[in-house]
Amino acid sequence: MEKQESRVGKAVEMFESGYNCCQSVFATYADLFGMDKETALKISSPMGAGIGRMREVCGTVSAMAMLSGLKYGNTDPEDIKKKEEIYALVRKMSDKFEAEKKSIICRELLGLNVKREESAKPEERTAQYYMTRPCSNLIAYAASIIEETLL
Repeated sequence: MEKQESRVGKAVEMFESGYNCCQSVFATYADLFGMDKETALKISSPMGAGIGRMREVCGTVSAMAMLSGLKYGNTDPEDIKKKEEIYALVRKMSDKFEAEKKSIICRELLGLNVKREESAKPEERTAQYYMTRPCSNLIAYAASIIEETLL
């Protein structure tokens, strides 16, 4: 694949326009791997806020895994080597993210002291919301890992 112009800013811009963290990262790059933006937005929409707002694995990390699958994923259930390769790639990307950000878990990245959010209802996106969240920074970092690893 030829060198692409950086899309890190585009991923952050998507988040700051209202898309969730996973959508912002996944849909920014999915077209490079054969998926249209609308499909990318739909398929990544449940993964935001730590999967369904449960505050588990960060949506940006889920997006990295999903994009690696679009590029290198296996389709043969008997191909153990290909499964191992994609799992190793996801671990490499996740480990890099965790080394820098100290976690891949949404609630830990947000500094929340809850096991699981009680409500599935997303918070209203306001200037205050964006100022108090590390999400734009997390999106930028995940996007940079994608560009370094998959592009």
